[in-house]
Amino acid sequence: MEISDVFKITLKLGGQNFSVNIKRDDEQYYRDAEKHINQRYSFYANSYPGQTQTTYLLMTILEIAVDLQRAQTNGSLKPVLATINGIVNDISAALKG
Repeated sequence: MEISDVFKITLKLGGQNFSVNIKRDDEQYYRDAEKHINQRYSFYANSYPGQTQTTYLLMTILEIAVDLQRAQTNGSLKPVLATINGIVNDISAALKG
C-alpha cells in the first residue's frame, strides 16, 4: 500500500473549520500556522470584544502580513513567501471547492 504525498487535513481558524489538501511534508507548517493564527485571533478577540469574527480574522491577517513585510525588508524571505503563496492557493482552492 502506497502513502499519497497529498492528503486532506481540517484546520480550525477563528472557530471556523475547513479542509485543505496539502503535501504530507507540509503538515507541521500548517499546524504551526493554525496555532499562531488562533493565538493572535484570541488576542484580538479578548482585546477588542464585540467585533465580528471577520474583523478578528482580518486584524490577525494584517498583523501577520506586516510581520512578513518587515522580515522581507530585513532579509531574504523568497522561500518563505513562496511557501506562503502556495498555502494561500491551497486555502483558496479549498474555499472554492
